[in-house]
Amino acid sequence: MLSKLIGLTTTLLLLLNTLVLIGPLLLLALLKLVMPTRASRALLSRWVMWVAETWAEGCKAIFALMTPTRWEINGAERLRRDSSYLVVSNHQSWVDIPALIQAFNRKTPYFKFFLKKELIWVPFLGLAFWALDYPFMKRYSKEFLARRPDLKGQDLAITRAACEKFRDLPVTIVNYLEGTRFTPAKQAAQQSPYRHLLRPKSGGIAFVLAALGEQIDALLDVTVVYDDGLAPGFWALLSGQVARVRVDIRIRDLEPALWQGDYENDPVFRQYMHDWVAQLWRDKDARIQALL
Repeated sequence: MLSKLIGLTTTLLLLLNTLVLIGPLLLLALLKLVMPTRASRALLSRWVMWVAETWAEGCKAIFALMTPTRWEINGAERLRRDSSYLVVSNHQSWVDIPALIQAFNRKTPYFKFFLKKELIWVPFLGLAFWALDYPFMKRYSKEFLARRPDLKGQDLAITRAACEKFRDLPVTIVNYLEGTRFTPAKQAAQQSPYRHLLRPKSGGIAFVLAALGEQIDALLDVTVVYDDGLAPGFWALLSGQVARVRVDIRIRDLEPALWQGDYENDPVFRQYMHDWVAQLWRDKDARIQALL
């Protein structure tokens, strides 16, 4: 009964925090929409990010007040607000998102995900994503390109254009290479060679690096570990049933070779990316085993 009361109270406080700040964020978004110059839009972007970071700090304070969860963050000491990062993390639970907020909010630029271009048309949410400078991407399938070869390469061009705004502001881009949350059933279905991870997909990170590689200062190799290796549900976090979350951050350099090839059409470069991602994942699997 106590856990349900804690969960409901935490949920209501998080909702209140969101309702208080969504108004100012949308107002700034509308102002940004009508600003005539790139410099004025960049200034408003900074204000929008401040609102988003304030919301995230509010969420952190609510979790600290309402739940006993210990957030053990290792490796955040050298993070910088004026650098651009690509975050690569394992993915097990919706609790991973609050873990990233705990690790990175106001230590790096406010983190972002690549979103499908269609999401920009979702009422209110699309405007908020646009104001927060979330990059919108459009990926064409191989089958579609076989019918429309004239559009080959246009998806990357659209994404690069969406990332132009990051020339004015530093950015933290988050990429989950597994593409979905880890479960033992998915691991077995994939016949994953890793003890604690699903098979990673190299195509997504190759696409991100092709669009943003020259603007990224470092790779943040993030490993999120839960006690006993059991990923909790989001309700477990809300209701105070998660004792500890560990976030291990390794800062790695990115070689220019990682974005100077053609992943779609060059099999040698594609194999190079596969091998690089596989080594990254072998190291991460061993790190999870050591932390457990």
